[in-house]
Amino acid sequence: MRIVKVILSFIIICILAGVGFVYLAPEKATKLAIDLERKRSSLERKEINLPGELHYVYLEGGKGEPLVLLHGFGANKDNFTRIARFLTSHYKVIIPDHIGFGESGHPQNADYKAGAQAARIRTLVQALGITKVHLGGSSMGGHISIMYAVLYPDEVKSMWLIDPNPGGIWSPPQNELSKIINTTGKNPLMARNENEFAEIFAFVMADPPFIPRPILNVMAQERIHNYDLEKRIFKELSADSAEEYVNGLKTPTLIVWGDKDRVLNPAAANILHKLMPRSEVIIMKGLGHLPMLEQPRQSADDYLKFRAGLDKAQ
Repeated sequence: MRIVKVILSFIIICILAGVGFVYLAPEKATKLAIDLERKRSSLERKEINLPGELHYVYLEGGKGEPLVLLHGFGANKDNFTRIARFLTSHYKVIIPDHIGFGESGHPQNADYKAGAQAARIRTLVQALGITKVHLGGSSMGGHISIMYAVLYPDEVKSMWLIDPNPGGIWSPPQNELSKIINTTGKNPLMARNENEFAEIFAFVMADPPFIPRPILNVMAQERIHNYDLEKRIFKELSADSAEEYVNGLKTPTLIVWGDKDRVLNPAAANILHKLMPRSEVIIMKGLGHLPMLEQPRQSADDYLKFRAGLDKAQ
């Protein structure tokens, strides 16, 4: 009994120490959590300077064919860190922060339409010695992936589109995001303060994970600081429709959509599928806008199965 009490006391002390660390040193706690996630996924942080004053920070890990994963609007490279855990044993995974987001450069006067962003990602890909690439993209990253394949069709081997495009440009029924913006003028994907940042998680995920508020507040600072630039980027992307370009695109594509997505109407999945003759669709039940965060294992398994099918077809 005494041993049990000692063990329980030790556990309680560890828990209290952990809670204290989060609340007394939230910046260090946030960095530690991010570093641990990257380590578990065998990812290393790297950076590179490219012509045109482009500064990219990216994560890289694994061996095999290159798989470049592109995060969505307002996000950063660590949106793919958890799912990368199931991918780095199969592929060389590369996850950049887009220019304008995360740790990459934030040029205020750059062109942020999807075509320009795709061209910049291509510059990065070529600088890393990659000639042909498998692309994966969430939300805005999906839009950029599509434009990459449209502009450079011979250089894209496949696409993995996860609830693609943040601007509501497809022709299905209006999504909840557009309705809120049109009726209130407020964009629930953007944050001017810590409370608005905390609300984003409930909007983009059907069942968001618990994150201690001090850590959320640390994460919020980047978004708050970047608010004005994000506002311009969102406006440029919303006016930049990929639907007119994608019709007939023959790139093998896996389209994934959460059926609880409030950002983009899930009906867009089948519209996109009909436009792309070599695509297939998976609707994930009970998930929101970020399946790779909400169900990383299942999302990775579905992608691995898709890639295995491509390999058999070759």
